Amino acid sequence: MNLIQIAVLALLQGLTEFLPISSSAHLILTPRLLGYPDQGLAFDLAVHLGTLLAVLIYFRHTIWEVLRDWFASLPASGRATANSRLGWQILLATLPVMAIGVLVKDLVEHQLRAPLVIATTTVLFGAALLWADKGFRHHRPLAAMSFRDALIVGVAQALALIPGTSRSGITMTAALMLGYSRQAAARFSFLLAIPTILASVVWVGKDLVTEPAPVDWTALGLGVLLSFVAALTVVHLFLKFIERMGMAPFAWYRFALGAVLFYLFW
Repeated sequence: MNLIQIAVLALLQGLTEFLPISSSAHLILTPRLLGYPDQGLAFDLAVHLGTLLAVLIYFRHTIWEVLRDWFASLPASGRATANSRLGWQILLATLPVMAIGVLVKDLVEHQLRAPLVIATTTVLFGAALLWADKGFRHHRPLAAMSFRDALIVGVAQALALIPGTSRSGITMTAALMLGYSRQAAARFSFLLAIPTILASVVWVGKDLVTEPAPVDWTALGLGVLLSFVAALTVVHLFLKFIERMGMAPFAWYRFALGAVLFYLFW
């Protein structure tokens, strides 16, 4: 990989991981459209690690409070708090994608990465995002999250195993349909990304342990750094402006991207 390819793919991952426009679709399609050789499993792992570090640092205070109260709630006499409930809800919402991911791993990797599949999901779930943003009342704060709602968002997240769906997009869509504010939907989606991306990194990482190919540590290091900077910037700006801008710009971007993909690959 040359420096331009490293920069393009790392920045692309960082910019799209937490926006509702599907990072996997962009990472699959960009090399095809620009004629890049496949970046390989190790580089995908590196850029996902960069985005994971970004969300860990941005939400470090919230994460500390959730972990502190969650561990305190483990004994039978432990007192439940809003933070401990949020910790349990994040764990509950993570279970569906982990369970289903193990079952459909081969299907996703070998059959669902086709450009027309990505084009279809890009448009379909873009329409769902627009409907959720415009057709529902968004009045519920994150503190009102119930275990039932967390599980519904978690089941929706499992759909993101299909390339082009967008993990952040489908989880925000589900939360918006349940009546949560855009800010609450985004924050829960970003916090839910932590165990999900971590599980993905571990899952992919175990496959790399037995890889005989040499490792380009410079490329991996740059991938981590650039995806980290881009993701940290996106999370900050998204949470700052989402209530004012809404989800419509991202939905219309998905429609345009889907149209281009259908034109190129039909």
